[in-house]
Amino acid sequence: MIVEKFKIKGWKKKEIGILISENEDWILVKYIVGDYMVDGYKIYNKNFIKKRVIISDNETLSIVLKLKKLNLNIPSGFKFGTAIEMLKWSEEKYGLFEFQDDNETELFYGKLNKVIGNEFIIDMILSDGTLEYQYDFNFLTDKIRVITIESDYFESIQLLMNFQIAKN
Repeated sequence: MIVEKFKIKGWKKKEIGILISENEDWILVKYIVGDYMVDGYKIYNKNFIKKRVIISDNETLSIVLKLKKLNLNIPSGFKFGTAIEMLKWSEEKYGLFEFQDDNETELFYGKLNKVIGNEFIIDMILSDGTLEYQYDFNFLTDKIRVITIESDYFESIQLLMNFQIAKN
């Protein structure tokens, strides 16, 4: 098990995760929220990784994570691809996607509405699960720093979205 700290360009807070897999463009980790809490997966865009540091096997965090005997499998059906391909996969599997760009405090939940070259428009999923169709902002695929799946908050937004859809 390899536990790493990541410094993301433009972000203040360091990210920590257990390395699951990587290719030349992306890194898939089990995300460590804080202390010993593991919460979902994050897929980091290597273009925005300023620094990577492996946490020693002797550090308490690594010891606790090993003792937890976590499931460190790649999510079913996941494979690396372009940002759009992975957002589409997340939407197909979970009904939505989550990503972050240069602002570390903003999370975007949505469904793809339109893709035009390296820009895309989403139907935004608000924090109460309602959909804001054709959210009025063009995102750039090459600005995506992180894609997140299966976190507690991600699954909560998914439940709220499904509740809102069933209600209407």
